Amino acid sequence: MNQIFQESLWRNFAAVIDMLKNIIVICPDEIWQKEKKIFYMTYHTVIFLDYSLTSPVKDFHPDLPYTIADPDHLPLEAIDDVIPDRFYSKEELLTYISTIREKCKRLIRLTPMERFSERWINDDEINMHDLCPSLVIKYNLLEILLYNFRHVQHHVAQLNLLLRQKGNVATEWISQSD
Repeated sequence: MNQIFQESLWRNFAAVIDMLKNIIVICPDEIWQKEKKIFYMTYHTVIFLDYSLTSPVKDFHPDLPYTIADPDHLPLEAIDDVIPDRFYSKEELLTYISTIREKCKRLIRLTPMERFSERWINDDEINMHDLCPSLVIKYNLLEILLYNFRHVQHHVAQLNLLLRQKGNVATEWISQSD
């Protein structure tokens, strides 16, 4: 049963990561350059995907760095205070997503079942990267995985809507991946 659970969790998580990747792939270059909200939302999704897959959290070192900005001085298109250090290319984000996808695969497939019930983040790590919302500080590893999955799917849907509105394109649904 444990292996079946982990494989199912992985195949579904891989599907949502692949949908995020496909959003970037199908986004026309002119929309990627012009519609900064798409870039900021994509970056936000990717950075939190990586962060929430990091255990222990002290080991989080994003491939595409960010700065926590003053909330009173955010770019208009930003969706939160996590601001990329520069405008990253589609290729840079796709490479980062590939790295994160492998990280996710290892975490889900190689983690012993008992570890899924252990707390995801230690008290001394909570403010380490300025990314931990207070609602998840008591989550165990399984809960943060499910939270992370829902977060990515939420933003994939938003990005899909934006792409339909701005470029009349959208990614296809992926039910499971490997």
